[in-house]
Amino acid sequence: MTVSPVDTANFAVVILTMGQRPADLRRAIESVLAQHDVNVDVVVVGNGWQPVDLPAGVKALHLRENLGIPAGRNAGVPMVAGELLFFLDDDASLPDELFLRTVADRFANDLKLGLIQPRVVDPTGLPAPRRWVPRLRVGDPGEPSAATALWEGAVAIRRPLFAAIGGWPAEFFYAHEGIDVVWRVWDEGFVPWYAADLIVNHPVIDPARHDVYYRMNARNRVWLARRNLPVVLEPFYVGTWVGLTLARVHDRAALKAWFQGLSEGMRIKPEGRRAMKWSTVWAMTKAGRPPVI
Repeated sequence: MTVSPVDTANFAVVILTMGQRPADLRRAIESVLAQHDVNVDVVVVGNGWQPVDLPAGVKALHLRENLGIPAGRNAGVPMVAGELLFFLDDDASLPDELFLRTVADRFANDLKLGLIQPRVVDPTGLPAPRRWVPRLRVGDPGEPSAATALWEGAVAIRRPLFAAIGGWPAEFFYAHEGIDVVWRVWDEGFVPWYAADLIVNHPVIDPARHDVYYRMNARNRVWLARRNLPVVLEPFYVGTWVGLTLARVHDRAALKAWFQGLSEGMRIKPEGRRAMKWSTVWAMTKAGRPPVI
């Protein structure tokens, strides 16, 4: 696909929520509406919830059932206009009123830039977990780099690129959908970028470790490989994560759920397979994370 420079800063903004954090949702919306020197078209997607009491001009999309995180985000995209897409979780917010203007300028100035993830900062000062920095070797969270993974709570991407990669992988429901998106951005010949100087606020929350978490974690690891990797690399990727899980997880119930998910991922074929080019494998390897880890 080809892109042209961004002449005007028009953002299509999708905010996903289940309606369980009204104060946080209001903060997220207001931080977007407060952005300077950009046009924003905002939709709040209620995943199994009817959005209510929204500011004037903010659209609402009611999904009668919880379709999962990636499908919920996808559902909001047709509701809003703008050549740049921005996805924001309801518990995240933008502390800088020029955040989106800066993002737009960077897309305009670098046509190979496909996606931007900002640095995530807990507003109370708690240290950032390593999962917030989208690379294998975290190092200094304040150091920018190409992204080989993704924290999905605040993501900007070119709209034509989002369409070209097929959007978020809807059937994943939860876990690893960001890695799928990043891999496909690389495969389209664009660079996903961790912009460490751009800040988004989000509280440190320890994700719940329960049976569904472990099952989806394992299933989606397999689906990542089956959707995106050359066939010869699939067993290396899955095998690596089997080994890492056995080394890290020692709870019997958790391991049982994880291997149930592994079996599910192998048994059920995911939709939308598009094996990445070997040039993409090499580009990601040079960026610090070959797609077998």
